[in-house]
Amino acid sequence: MRLLKLILIVLLIGLQYRLWFGKNSLPDYWRMQQDVARQSETNMRLQQRNQVLAADIADLREGEVALEERARNELGLIKRQETFFRLVPVKPQ
Repeated sequence: MRLLKLILIVLLIGLQYRLWFGKNSLPDYWRMQQDVARQSETNMRLQQRNQVLAADIADLREGEVALEERARNELGLIKRQETFFRLVPVKPQ
């Protein structure tokens, strides 16, 4: 009977050691949960950015207004019979 109790106690201690300090232990599990939460936040931000980019692409494919705005802002293009004025701020000396 004593031998059985001793074996059970050693087994219990061995299992507790694996639970707290072994491979895939509770601290590893908690760390992994934090990593998953962080990655979920990153994925959510990237999905929102992708939605904005998809809407921008749809505007450029379908609408002339967005295309014209891009041409004006990024390429500096102007229409025919249009006068371009550039206002340069004066630097105080």
